[in-house]
Parts: sequence; C-alpha cells; structure tokens
Amino acid sequence: MFTGFCKKMTAAALFLVVVTIAAGQAVQEPKSPPEGWSKPYKPFRIAGNLYYVGTYDLACYLITTSKGNILINTGLAASATQIKKNVEAMGFKFSDIKILLTTQAHYDHLGAMAVIKKQTGAKLMLNEKDAAVVRDGGRSDYAFGDTVSSFVPIEPDRLLQDKDTIALGGMKLVMLHHPGHTKGSCSYLFTVKDSKRSYKVLIANMPTIVTDRPFNELSAYPGITGDYGYTISEMKKLSFDIWLASHAGQFDMHEKHKPGDTYNPRAFFDKKGFDASMEELEKEYVEKINK
Repeated sequence: MFTGFCKKMTAAALFLVVVTIAAGQAVQEPKSPPEGWSKPYKPFRIAGNLYYVGTYDLACYLITTSKGNILINTGLAASATQIKKNVEAMGFKFSDIKILLTTQAHYDHLGAMAVIKKQTGAKLMLNEKDAAVVRDGGRSDYAFGDTVSSFVPIEPDRLLQDKDTIALGGMKLVMLHHPGHTKGSCSYLFTVKDSKRSYKVLIANMPTIVTDRPFNELSAYPGITGDYGYTISEMKKLSFDIWLASHAGQFDMHEKHKPGDTYNPRAFFDKKGFDASMEELEKEYVEKINK
C-alpha cells in the first residue's frame, strides 16, 4: 500500500506545470495529482468532538472546542471551498477556526493553508523543522524542492518543538516530532470524548519514503537516515484507542466508514492495522538503506 502511495506522490510532484500568481508569489500547482486528492467526500463525526472534513483521500480534521476550533491539514489549493462546505455541513462556522496545524510541509496538505488562514484569521502552529519549507512554499524541500513554490508561502505564528502542547478551549494536543517524510513531519496525540467515554486519538504522519534517490546522496537532508529510524522506533511505542493519518488510504478509512454510516468510533480501533503498517514501513526503510 505505502509503496504505491509513494510512487503516486513522486509522480504527482513531476506534474507541477500550471503556474499561478498568488500574493505576488509564483506558485506551481499540481496538474495531475491522484484523483482521490481532490474528489469530494461527505464529512462525518469520527469520535466526540473530532470530525473528518477532508477530501476522499487527503485527510483534514476538525476538532471543536468551546473557544473555537482547530483544523489539521488543508489539502490541495483547490480544496479550500470544499473544506469550508464540509465544516459548515457538520454545523460549525468556518470563521470559528482559531488554530491551523499540519502533519507535513507538502502541497497536498498545505495547498489551501494560506487562503484558509486569511479567510479565518486563525494562527498557524508548525513544527519548527518545517518552518523554512513553509516560508518558501516548498522550494527548499529536500525531495520536491524547485525554483518555484508548490504552495503559497506562509509565515507561521508559532513554532513547535517535540512534545509541545497546543491548547484551546479545554483541548490539549501534543505534537510529536516524526521526521523523515519531511524534516518536520509530525503526529498529534490528544483525547476526545462523547457521552459514553473518552478516546485517546493518534493522528499519525506515517513515515513513507518519497524519494527514489539513495539517502546518502541527499545533501539537503544529511540526517534523513537517522530521522526515519528514530521515527519508526518512536511510533511503534505509541499507545492509543483510535489512529488516523494524513491520507485516508493510509488507515483504510474507506473500509472503516462508508458515507451514511452511523456514528461509530470503534470502527477506528485498529492497533493491529497500525502495527502492520509500521512493520511494512520499517521493511521498506531497511531495504532502502541496504541498497
């Protein structure tokens, strides 16, 4: 599953040929990304105050609180309108988004971030290791960097370090530094609850490998081998009730939830699936460094 995803990611990056101008910045938007990245998907309640508001495959999450809401990831640039519709379809005001987060600094998760930040006035909080890439719109990314940005550059409002807490309206999210996919790839651990119980949730940035080049040739990321090894080791230690990821396909969302299904948090209780995915990713990592 993950090998195929990585090939799609690499292929999509090669189709950055449509140039637009946004806020005075030349931006190359993907011409032919995988269909599921832009395909609409009906939003739904995952567990407690946690909602899925992304596209068919690009996962975006809304966490609601008494003091405003948190949005994690924004999909492609063209997805801004769809995300707004999804948020409102779940009964929430788009303008109530107060904090913006992302799991990684790639255009498929940050494409609409600048627009949504401007529309809502929300604060972007970011792993400090991805700050440079976010500020230049992806130009300095070690795998997909180019002379032209792949998303509109953004100035973060707060830089986060490993295990920092993001707090709003009684909610507390812990950011976990899980580098490799990007230098600042990260996951989030937090607890939500409904009328029956609490759920410990992991939104995991799975450490997929997105470059065909040998790690020792990546002068722009000299520590990549160690970072991937660290991330895999740390992620295998995590405990949770529910796990989600940056892409719906990474956690088999479409097998666990169908549009129209009733509220069912237990559908996402899948430690076995998480463990199997991590074993597969570790195998790919070992094969990569042994070549």
